Amino acid sequence: MPLDEKKSILVIDDDITICKLISHHLNLNQYKVYTASNTDEGFDLLYNNKIDLVLCDVTMDKMDGFTFCQKVRENKNYRSIPFVFVTAKNTLEDKSRALEVGGDDFITKPFNIDELILKVKSLIRRSEIYLVYGTRKNLEETFSQKQARIALVDDDEGLAKLLQFNLNKAGFDCRIANKAKDGLKLVETFLPDLIIADIIMPGVDGFEFREMLLKNPELASIPFVFLSNKGSEKDILDGYKKNITDYIIKNEGPKVFVAKVSAIIKSLSFERRRLVAELHHAADTLRTSVSPTEFPDFERYLISYWHEPFSGVPGGDFIDHFPIDENHLAIMIGDVMGKKWGAWYFAFAYAGYIRSAIRSAIKDGESYSPGKIIARVNNLVYQDSKVSEVFSTLSIVVLDNKNMILKYSGAGDLPIFYKKNHVDAVKKIESKGLLLGFNKDSVFEDTILKMDQDDVVYLTTDGIIEALDRNGHQLGTRGFIEIIQKLNSSSSSINSIKQEFANFTAERYDDDISLVMIKAN
Repeated sequence: MPLDEKKSILVIDDDITICKLISHHLNLNQYKVYTASNTDEGFDLLYNNKIDLVLCDVTMDKMDGFTFCQKVRENKNYRSIPFVFVTAKNTLEDKSRALEVGGDDFITKPFNIDELILKVKSLIRRSEIYLVYGTRKNLEETFSQKQARIALVDDDEGLAKLLQFNLNKAGFDCRIANKAKDGLKLVETFLPDLIIADIIMPGVDGFEFREMLLKNPELASIPFVFLSNKGSEKDILDGYKKNITDYIIKNEGPKVFVAKVSAIIKSLSFERRRLVAELHHAADTLRTSVSPTEFPDFERYLISYWHEPFSGVPGGDFIDHFPIDENHLAIMIGDVMGKKWGAWYFAFAYAGYIRSAIRSAIKDGESYSPGKIIARVNNLVYQDSKVSEVFSTLSIVVLDNKNMILKYSGAGDLPIFYKKNHVDAVKKIESKGLLLGFNKDSVFEDTILKMDQDDVVYLTTDGIIEALDRNGHQLGTRGFIEIIQKLNSSSSSINSIKQEFANFTAERYDDDISLVMIKAN
């Protein structure tokens, strides 16, 4: 389905006025709306139409919204549809119940229509991301470039050790088990890239072992190969009925065995690379980048940044900017807890909330205070039951082009670093704000810096500060300050820092790398 096709929203509420109000505003925002006054009508509309999101009241006759949501989630075809409760109920118990039955969010009546539309847009966009990126379990493991891990299950201990030796010699990490029961424990703890199992084993045979794995969704998706002396057409076909990847005959010898396993691993690696390429293409199509292609020209400041995702896969760091007016520019950098696609999924949601909060602050005349902007973001995040489960750091600076003033505030972030021109000392400025979403009423204070020509401010996430050298020593804030102190006004650039950082780490990065440099001209 084209991404620009109208999204369909099902609104269920026995209050006709509320139904009409929500429908009116959804229609204004180019959504296709279906309305139902009770859950029976809701089921019919859900089953007979392509619904992208459900907005549902809690208190209704016959069946309440919680029970309706629970029944919807029982159908595997509707488990990923965003589900939002719109209700007058506002207790912690109600919110907990909403999450328990599978709800994605909770809006309290009387509600702000802008907030409702924002949540709808955010949840539908996240649903699109989930459809693209959520098709595989353990994405962090799937996309890691690492030594392939193989679990080999065979009751012939001598043969198992021989095959293990040859596989390890070929560069694989192979571990063995001699019974299906032990093999299941091995797979659960080792989480291999490939499982190889003999068919004929005492007690539980290979077919039964495969059935045991298929019952666990996380283990069922791991590629599986049968190893056996049985090579009849029926035996092989019976194996493939168990949704296996391949079938290897034992008597072909260790060299052929290793060659076949290598070919299977190579094929799987190719599929992974292809999927990564597709995911990157999808990210471009959805326009959900978490870093800008470039910063805008801002007359009295030189702004540059360095953003490098870990292993080339988008992660939890995000960088963004927002022009407030001709004399003010907001710049933000943040880090969602976690790594790779799982963190990236939430990072773009945070970036969207930040932009929405800035727009709201502009309307209320509070856009020049980064602390008030963060407070608005924190409030939005806290109310989003899914996003609030994943904490994030955030640093925001607002640049005043006319008066050469930089205002800074942060939420659970690392310190920012301020280097004055012709002064060796680097000032470390720390915020006291809590992580986003941690507390609804968190207070975020502003720090004001009067910038002189060639003064520089650096904002970073933990990928740089926690980087390790070859001996496992951490760079830390002291090491980063030493790098900054080496730079003079002519060499103070992102490229200079990148070179120093590469020398320290030998170009081995263990996390997303994000750095923003703001220099007064």
